[in-house]
Amino acid sequence: MKKTFALNTEPHVADVGGTELLFQPEVMGDDFMDAYAELREAQRGSGVDPDDLSDADPGQLRQVSRALRGFLAHLMLPESAELLTRLDVVADGAVIASFQDLEEAQEHADHTTGAKVVDGLRLPDRVLVELMEWVIELYGGGERPPMSSSVSAKASPPAGRPGTGASRSRGSTRTRGR
Repeated sequence: MKKTFALNTEPHVADVGGTELLFQPEVMGDDFMDAYAELREAQRGSGVDPDDLSDADPGQLRQVSRALRGFLAHLMLPESAELLTRLDVVADGAVIASFQDLEEAQEHADHTTGAKVVDGLRLPDRVLVELMEWVIELYGGGERPPMSSSVSAKASPPAGRPGTGASRSRGSTRTRGR
């Protein structure tokens, strides 16, 4: 008996507002797990509580966003990865320099009056999260890797079938004279 297994050879394409981001056709499990572990470590190291963002520092949120972009870039083809992680230094509405490293971009901005660092490909956080969920489905079989306790698999239901009898507390009782 012979079994044939197909490998994806065409890049996966995410169309984000007309911009196509190309992802690797196949990603080896250890590469995916390494990239995901880096993302989780950055999230933990940021001090941001994803369940309570009301007191989160904007710098910490940027750090988490950069880590998410890094995770996605790790799974992309080089041109798309470069686009997603590019940082532009903008002054007076014009891009004056572009970088891949946040510290270099910030240093350049600090030496230019009125300059600030922005993502080269500006995307709402919800889109980044949707992209993350999509690539987890593509490369991780639809489940988040098991290293995150907050996304652990739910416990299996107890053995046996649930009873079909009526519950006393749910059954209606007739009352006389009321």
